[in-house]
Amino acid sequence: MPSLLQSLFQKLTAPDATPGNAEVDLQLATAALLVEMIRADSSIGEAEQAAARNALREEFALDETALAALIEQAEAEAREAPGYYAFTSRINQGFSAAQKVRVMEYLWRVALVDGHLCAHENHLMRKLADLIHVGHGDYIAAKERARAYLAARSAST
Repeated sequence: MPSLLQSLFQKLTAPDATPGNAEVDLQLATAALLVEMIRADSSIGEAEQAAARNALREEFALDETALAALIEQAEAEAREAPGYYAFTSRINQGFSAAQKVRVMEYLWRVALVDGHLCAHENHLMRKLADLIHVGHGDYIAAKERARAYLAARSAST
C-alpha cells in the first residue's frame, strides 16, 4: 500500500494526457516556483507578490479571476510538495529552452523586486536553474533582463 507521501508525489508528477490539462500543469508549476521564490526570504512583500502576478499574467494571459485561482492553488501545492521536482519536471517536459529561460527571468524579477537579494533567494535561483537545465550564461542573461525590466518599471513610476 503506497504511503501518503508516495500518493502525493504520484499525483503531482503524473502527466495528464488531456491537452488543456498540460497547459494548466505548466501554469501551476510556474506559479508554484514563483510562490517558492516569494517565500525564500524572511519577508513576504507586496512587491514580490505583484511581480509574481505580473509574470503569470504576462506569460499565460490570465484574467484576474483565473490568476487568483492559480495562485491560490499554487500556494497550496507548494505548501504540500516535498520538494521542487514535481514542478521542475513539469517545466522540463512542457517548456522549450527559451521558455525555461523566461521562467528564470520571472523568478529573478520576484527575487530582485525588493532591491535586496538574500542568500536564500540566491541559493534557490541557482538550484532552480540547475533543476530546469538553464545554463549559466542564460541564467546571468535572465538576471540582467530582470534588472533592466525592474529599472524601467521604477523609472516610469
